[in-house]
Amino acid sequence: MIIQEAQRLHAVTEYYFSRKLKEIQALRQQGEDIINLGIGSPDLTPDPEVVSALERHARNGGSHGYQSYTGIPELREAISGYLKDKFEVETDPNSEILPLMGSKEGIMHISLAFLNPGDKVLVPNPGYPTYASVSKIAEADIITYDLDETRNWEVNIDQLTRLPLDEIKLMWINYPNMPTGAPGSISLFQKLVQLAKKHRFLLVNDNPYAMLYPGKPISLFQVPEAREIGLELNSMSKSHNMAGWRIGWVSGEQEYIQMILRVKSNMDSGMFLPVQRAAARALRLPEAWYVRNLEVYQHRRKAANRIFDILDCSYAEGQGGMFTWARIPDSVKDPEKWIDEILYKARVFITPGLIFGSRGNRYARISLCSSDKLLEEAAERIARVRDKLE
Repeated sequence: MIIQEAQRLHAVTEYYFSRKLKEIQALRQQGEDIINLGIGSPDLTPDPEVVSALERHARNGGSHGYQSYTGIPELREAISGYLKDKFEVETDPNSEILPLMGSKEGIMHISLAFLNPGDKVLVPNPGYPTYASVSKIAEADIITYDLDETRNWEVNIDQLTRLPLDEIKLMWINYPNMPTGAPGSISLFQKLVQLAKKHRFLLVNDNPYAMLYPGKPISLFQVPEAREIGLELNSMSKSHNMAGWRIGWVSGEQEYIQMILRVKSNMDSGMFLPVQRAAARALRLPEAWYVRNLEVYQHRRKAANRIFDILDCSYAEGQGGMFTWARIPDSVKDPEKWIDEILYKARVFITPGLIFGSRGNRYARISLCSSDKLLEEAAERIARVRDKLE
């Protein structure tokens, strides 16, 4: 090879699911019928009116040009209304909301906007792998903080205060939490906001799962002081069954939003107009739509838990979101090998918790983005080979 890769690539590898999906596809090409319970890509569809809005606006001849880097006013106003209606959070749609092509994009934009090489970033363990990988691409130094099942996967404030917080530039949090399903709490946000203010670091909550939990959804900005040091990401991928549409946003103080925009405006040329108009329609859906969506996942969780029962895994009741997170039995010596055995012997893929960090090594995750029929078929397949798993 004549041209060498950039040094920043030495610190990152191909995303786990990118590699695993290739492996699953290869098995399918060999004629294997694989049930994929790994990825949180909703199989449910957006509301029909949302799809109709996309189609209607796509047929408009004036809809296909470049768009504003900050999104159309209709979309920003819909996001602002959604935050007020669902979270009781007030935002200025003209200055405190920046639409994104998915919140994963926002993680990169925020990192590039605020981090210099060598800056220290707090990343949860276990946690979404993108927090760490993007921090590495930005050449920041990662400090992990542990989440523990005994504390319902909430940040251990006492442990956190023993870290060099005066040296931290940015802290990633994710509540409601993925992969653990823990709901988080406003009291936790209050403690974290006080620490961020005291030690002057940016606190970013990644919040795409809030509408998939019963009760009132939570937001970092329900703590008023959070605006001074905080940002919050959100996405329509999970809450509105629109993962492939790539629509999200970041909200926060105008000065922070402008910093992120300076990165974003150099990386894309605006979001497709019909997608924006359809997204605005989706954000105005009635409460009953969200209730029905949540009921589907709550029902499917029973079938996913049955799979973990067959595997002798233990799990906490009351999890939310679109996954079930469970502890692998101590009798399993090599969790990664064990999960690969489930794939090759039962033809069912579930996610090893180790991809979320060392604290996830003894855990596994099942996605609820498959029908009851598929989940039941997966349970039957695993039951048939249960005694053959090491």
